[in-house]
Amino acid sequence: MRIWTWLTRLEGGMASLGAGLCLLAMMVMTVVSVFGRYVLGVDLIPGGYNMIERLLFPLLVFWALPLAHREGTFPRLEMLQNALPPQAHAWVKVFVLTVETVVFSLLLWYVARFAWQGYASGRQMQIGTTYWPLYPVLAMVPLSFGLMLIEMVRLIVGDVRQALRLHSRGRG
Repeated sequence: MRIWTWLTRLEGGMASLGAGLCLLAMMVMTVVSVFGRYVLGVDLIPGGYNMIERLLFPLLVFWALPLAHREGTFPRLEMLQNALPPQAHAWVKVFVLTVETVVFSLLLWYVARFAWQGYASGRQMQIGTTYWPLYPVLAMVPLSFGLMLIEMVRLIVGDVRQALRLHSRGRG
């Protein structure tokens, strides 16, 4: 069970600290850029828009996704499930999670390949007048999807156990 506690802390840290700092940096950069542009007539943060668009915003989103999924705020198909009897509800949950797992596994495969190609090719982004490596940002995408998949597998195992328990109670 230590691994789940560690994963919860990792996802919480990524969402609260990582994504929170990205949001704070985005707000500060926007305010400073607007102040510089409209009050001083100078671009105080050259490349600020690119930093927000290509660095901070993707990190904010992908660092928050695993925790959003774990806490159940990620969109789910539950309307049909709630109208079913408990045993059927449990098996529909397993089926829906299995479909989600397949979809996210494919997404993980493709984004991991893209991230690896970005690393192997030395992909960069232009920030102001310089170029920054893009692979640290690209690496966060498969990490996020991987954490979500781990959570999905955990949920599937729990839901299968629950469905089997309900099935055995229905027989006895």
